[in-house]
Amino acid sequence: QVQLVESGGGSVQVGGSLRLSCTASGTFSNNAMGWFRQAPGKERAFIAGITWSGGNPYYKDPVKGRFTISRDKPMNTVYLQMNNLNLEDTAVYYCAASSRPIPSFHWEFDYWGQGTQVTVSS
Repeated sequence: QVQLVESGGGSVQVGGSLRLSCTASGTFSNNAMGWFRQAPGKERAFIAGITWSGGNPYYKDPVKGRFTISRDKPMNTVYLQMNNLNLEDTAVYYCAASSRPIPSFHWEFDYWGQGTQVTVSS
C-alpha cells in the first residue's frame, strides 16, 4: 500500500511560479509517478510523468516548456515545478503512483494523493 501526500499549492498571479511536492510512504518502490490536474467542470487530466529511474520525464502539451517534474528517490518525493503560470492552470493538482513503466492514463495509476489547489489570478 502506498500513501501519497501533496503540498505546495496556493494562490499566485499570472506569470508566477509554484512548486508542488508529493511525498510517498508505505511500500513504495519501482513506481513511475505522475501529476494530474482537474479544473472546475472538467475531467482529471494527465500533465506530467516520470519513470522510476527519474531519467525520463514526459509532459502533455499544455504544460510542456513551463512545468518540470523531478523526483528525489531517497526522499520518496516527486516535485512539479510550475513556471509562467496562466489562468488555465487553475485546478486541483493530484500526484499518482503506478506500477507501469510509462503511464499516462488515469486507469494506469494505482495510488492517488488527496490533491492540492492551485489558483492563478490576474
